[in-house]
Amino acid sequence: MSPRHTASRTLTKPAKNLRADPGATEPASAFAVHDDAVPASLTSQAEREALEFPELTHAWPETSLRALPRQSLLHAHRLLFGWLRDPLTTVQVLLYPGLMLVMFKVVLGNSIGAATGQSAIYGQVAMMALIASMVGSMVGAISLQLEKRSGLLSRFWVLPVHRASSLAGRLIAEAVRIIVTTAVILIVGVLLGFRFQNGFWPAVGMFFIPLLFGLAFATMVTAAAVVGGQTKLIEMISLVTSLLMFFNTGFVPLMAYPQWLQTFVEYQPMSCAVEAMRSFALGTPLGNNLWYTLAWAVGLILLFTYPAIRGFRKAANP
Repeated sequence: MSPRHTASRTLTKPAKNLRADPGATEPASAFAVHDDAVPASLTSQAEREALEFPELTHAWPETSLRALPRQSLLHAHRLLFGWLRDPLTTVQVLLYPGLMLVMFKVVLGNSIGAATGQSAIYGQVAMMALIASMVGSMVGAISLQLEKRSGLLSRFWVLPVHRASSLAGRLIAEAVRIIVTTAVILIVGVLLGFRFQNGFWPAVGMFFIPLLFGLAFATMVTAAAVVGGQTKLIEMISLVTSLLMFFNTGFVPLMAYPQWLQTFVEYQPMSCAVEAMRSFALGTPLGNNLWYTLAWAVGLILLFTYPAIRGFRKAANP
């Protein structure tokens, strides 16, 4: 055991047979600190200061906008390290999308390429980046429900911090997760034949679309997690996501679907985002796909932001 740990135990251990001194001017404490119990190696001023809490020089009010970014980053830091230390979350967020991309390339890649004359990897990379952002959001929603049941949200609620910092930190953590996951999928895609053929800024757009799409989806799932309060609602969203995965233009080209289904497939949000990302990678005309994607994402954010804030406040308020 290190000297610092030894000293900590000495400072926090209740003193035995501690009795109040009738002549003392201060009441007896439930804890005793004996200078002679501190090892000689901890007698320096720096080591003694390390065992004390830092002096509070300034306290931001709970409504301080200047404190909101720092406190939001603290919550984001907590969530990211929690996800990183959970093996199941790491597999679902990073390993699962990469393996799915390899499977689609092996099973369907050559068939689609022979039928259309175009490489299927460009649509599959875009589709898996979107799916990874949605799957990760659902994992985050489940962890949010667990925090609600354990009372952790209520504990954060009584802390003297900005009320919006917890929810804002969650969205920041989601953004970091989406960027990392998209980078992993693009790396796997490059190993399978994916290439950026349209320059630097369109390549940045390959990150922007999953980020915007994922944040919109995370807002919707967060609202469902705190308003509904039931895991079944998250499972229903997961089922709809699976159906969208098999009915979009990243899975197979639009002409491969029955004619009566093509209108739905063409304008559902995943197909619009997939086509926009494919255009960014290949340099083909964007058409209206980017505007459709922005409309879907902004619409979801506007529709579910207030229910998410109201539900989060209700779930956290003890």
